[in-house]
Amino acid sequence: MRTLLADTSPLTESADFRRLWFGQLLSILGNQLTLTAVSLQVYDLTHSSFNVGLLGLVALVPLIAAGLYGGSIVDAHDRRTVAIASSLLLWGTSALIALQAWLRLDSVGLIYVLVALQALGAGINMPARSSIIPRLIRPELLAAANALNMITFGLGGAVGPLLAGTLVVGVGYGWTYTLDVLSFTVAMWALLRLPPLPPEGAVRRAGLRSVAEGFQFLGTRPNIRMTFLIDLSAMVFAMPRSLLPAVAALSLGGGAATAGALLGAIAAGTFLGGLFSGPVGRLRWQGRGVQTAVVAWAASILGFGLVVLGAGRSSPDGPTWWLLPAVLCMIAAGAADSVSAALRSTILQAATPDAMRGRLQGVFTVVVAGGPRLGDVFSGGMASWIGEGAAVVVGAFACAALVVVLHFAQPRFARYDALDPSP
Repeated sequence: MRTLLADTSPLTESADFRRLWFGQLLSILGNQLTLTAVSLQVYDLTHSSFNVGLLGLVALVPLIAAGLYGGSIVDAHDRRTVAIASSLLLWGTSALIALQAWLRLDSVGLIYVLVALQALGAGINMPARSSIIPRLIRPELLAAANALNMITFGLGGAVGPLLAGTLVVGVGYGWTYTLDVLSFTVAMWALLRLPPLPPEGAVRRAGLRSVAEGFQFLGTRPNIRMTFLIDLSAMVFAMPRSLLPAVAALSLGGGAATAGALLGAIAAGTFLGGLFSGPVGRLRWQGRGVQTAVVAWAASILGFGLVVLGAGRSSPDGPTWWLLPAVLCMIAAGAADSVSAALRSTILQAATPDAMRGRLQGVFTVVVAGGPRLGDVFSGGMASWIGEGAAVVVGAFACAALVVVLHFAQPRFARYDALDPSP
């Protein structure tokens, strides 16, 4: 049993990583509080699901722009300084979101502006934090460290939305947002305790030319490029997030609560994948591990699609036991994604020279943010044509097929050796 549990060596060996990890845990919880509460507040003000959906678009554009340009900033300056500056922007926008709630300004436009500013800060902060990790721990502990990070993402994703709903009802929007501000304060403390982290190797001035150099580097590094392509295969074709409200209402019975349970199940799986990630930290053939994890994701989503099809064919007045296997499939999907994300992050950090890490982490941020959005378009379009359950099944098969195609297009990726990282 002990060999299955997450390897905590990065936490015990590096006080800097331990503080960063704990600060990230609190900041993710706080961020999930705000994301959920903002959606609830916009709906309360407008009674429009369309306006709530616009929050995603408002955040996506600055997140992509800041992720790409912010990566060049990370590579050109001390990473501790960049992380602190971007965290200050995040802290300030969280404070302003709390202030508008306390003052009862009730301005949806102002909320959109603040959400966009927050996404701008996140687009710079995420590459900076990810680029810091390899400087704090031994290379052989990178996989274990990234698996530990999956615990924070899973716990924040599972607990944050549930806690936000309870707090909004119990103490109101002002106090809910204020808790996010307090969590960022702890995260700032962790960053302030870090030593200086100037870039290593040749330093390029931040700008569009530097961003272009990052893409040129990516174009000549097949193993790193594969980590992005295989993730896009999963998120674009087999991420049925946009279908969950319809699935919950039409097939599984329930509505918003059921859709929330399915999303929470993915986060719970991410947490469990991180908690029982001991073998992941010791895995040598990490490329093969990524491929296996993405196929496991596709198989779990396929199972979910088959459950939805089965529930859709049952009597509307029949038993509601379909929800349990649907939730279990989503938990399995979250666990598989946790393994894939930890290994992909490790390959990116280990095989990328320090001088390029910020820019490549910026591209990683864009892929993580943009892939599910493209997936919403794909799954929504397919569902309008063949129905929700069939759309999930087709997307899962497409994901698995693309993994096979990518394997034959780049067979070296399966032989990627953690003991000899090659980009």
